[in-house]
Amino acid sequence: MTADIERYRTNLRDELNGATLYAALAASEVDPLRKDLFLQLAQAESSHAKLWRDKLAAAGVQDEHFVPGLRTRLLARLARRFGPRFVLPGIAAAEFSDRNKYAGQRDAHAISAEERGHAAVLQAVANSGGGTATVGADIARAEPWHRAASSGNDLRAAVLGANDGLVSNFCLVMGVAGAGAANHTVLITGLAGLVAGACSMALGEWLSVANARELAQTQIAKEAEELEQTPAAEQHELALILQAKGLPKEDAQRAAAQIMQDKRGALDTLVREELGIDPAELGGNPWSAAATSFGLFSAGAIFPVVPFFWMRGPWALGASALASGAVLCGVGMLTSLFNGRGPWYSAFRQLIFGCLAAGVTYGVGVALGTSLS
Repeated sequence: MTADIERYRTNLRDELNGATLYAALAASEVDPLRKDLFLQLAQAESSHAKLWRDKLAAAGVQDEHFVPGLRTRLLARLARRFGPRFVLPGIAAAEFSDRNKYAGQRDAHAISAEERGHAAVLQAVANSGGGTATVGADIARAEPWHRAASSGNDLRAAVLGANDGLVSNFCLVMGVAGAGAANHTVLITGLAGLVAGACSMALGEWLSVANARELAQTQIAKEAEELEQTPAAEQHELALILQAKGLPKEDAQRAAAQIMQDKRGALDTLVREELGIDPAELGGNPWSAAATSFGLFSAGAIFPVVPFFWMRGPWALGASALASGAVLCGVGMLTSLFNGRGPWYSAFRQLIFGCLAAGVTYGVGVALGTSLS
C-alpha cells in the first residue's frame, strides 16, 4: 500500500506539472487555435490529476500543497519570454519519451491512451509552422534537392553496408598479412571474415526489423482495443491531433467524428497519427532486410580477398590494398550524393581514413607476429 501511495503522489505531481505547463503555454500563445489546443491539454492533465488525487483520498492521504517543479517553472518562464515555439520541441520530445508511462499501471489504463494522444498532438504542433510560415513539408515539395535527400535513404544504407564489409575485411586481411601469415591463411581468414561479418550483419538486421514489426503489431492491437473500449476518448484525441495540424477546432471535431464512423479507417488514421506507424509497412520485411544486408556486406568484403586467389606474397598484399583503395574512393564518391560534399573530397577522405584503419591493423599484426614468433 505504501508503494501505491508513493506512485499516486508521483503521478499526481506529474499531471499537475503538465497542467501548469500547458496553461503557461496557452497564456503565452497568441494564435487562438494553438491557445485553445494548449488549454484543452491543460484540462485533460487536470482531469488526470483528479484521478490520482481521488485515489490518495481513498487511501486516507490528505491532498498536499503543490508547487510546480523546477523544470516546469523554467519552461514556463522561457515560454513567456521567447514564446511557446521556443520550448515546444523539447516538451514534445519529453512527452514522446513518457507516452507509455502508464502502460504498466493497471489502474491507469483509462488515461494511458490519452497520454499517447497528447504526445502525438505535441509532435504535430511542434512539426507544424505557425500562421503562414512555410513548414518542412512545403520546402521538401518546393526544392528538388530535399526530395533527392529523402529518396536517397536506400542508397545511403546500401553504400554504408558495403563500406562496412570493405573496411572491416580490408583491416582483417592487412592485420593477418602483417603478422606474416601464409597466403592460404590470409585467404581463408578473409573468406571467413566475409562470411562471419555478413552473417552477423544479416542477423542484426533481421532482429532489428523483426522486433520493430512485433512492437508495431503490439501497439496496433492495443490501439484497436482502446478504439473498441473508449471510442469517445480516441475521437477526442484524433480531433486534437487534427487541430494541431492546423484545422479549426470545429472542423477538426467534425473530421474526427466522420473518420470514427469507419472503425478500420479510424484505426489506420490513429495508428499513423498517434503512433507514427505505417500499417502497410510495419518496418519492412525482416528476411529481405537480412538478405540485403548479407549481400551488401559481402559485396564490399570480397574486394580485399580476391587478389589472394591467384597472387602471393607482397604482390597479393599490394593488389589487395590497391583494389580496396579504389573501392574506397568509389564509396566516397557515392557518399557525396547524400552528404553535400564534392565527390573528390569525399573520395579522398574515405581513402585516407580507410587506409589509416588498415595501416593500424597491419602494424598491430606485425607487432603481434614478431612477439608471438
